[in-house]
Amino acid sequence: MDIEQIKTDINQWIEEFLEIPNSALGGWSPCPYARRARLDNAYEVTLGNNILFDIINIATQGLGGRDVVIMAYDPADYRGSDFELAVHAACEQYLLPRDLIALVDHPDLPELVNGISMNQGTYALILIQNLTDLNQKAAAMGRKGFYDTWPNAYLKELFQHRKDPRP
Repeated sequence: MDIEQIKTDINQWIEEFLEIPNSALGGWSPCPYARRARLDNAYEVTLGNNILFDIINIATQGLGGRDVVIMAYDPADYRGSDFELAVHAACEQYLLPRDLIALVDHPDLPELVNGISMNQGTYALILIQNLTDLNQKAAAMGRKGFYDTWPNAYLKELFQHRKDPRP
């Protein structure tokens, strides 16, 4: 996999999807903080090698001043369910105790919200963020009604290791 192409594809997903208001999401963009992160160059995209070692490395070294570290893997190397299980296990053991969390995106694991696919679609991704910061941002968006149109089942999964920000 070519890291420059991966960076281009992820940046395009951010600009053309995550930043764009969507009527199916109550007029909100899928990620209200994506534009600011992109403009501030507050995210980093890396090529993942080994899920466990990559997560341990981030847990040990931190986010390096970034809001989000995105590690990309070839989805052909991991079935979606295996990818998700590996990431969740490593997250629980290594990231959560350090106030970090890993979110999973894999083409085999469709994330549909009101008929809208939230997936990047090309790569298996691990998005690592500071848990406290993510909870604070989610709480601010929850007070504004951001999650009002999202399905409960999806939100239950999304907030598995997070504070549910809905009033």
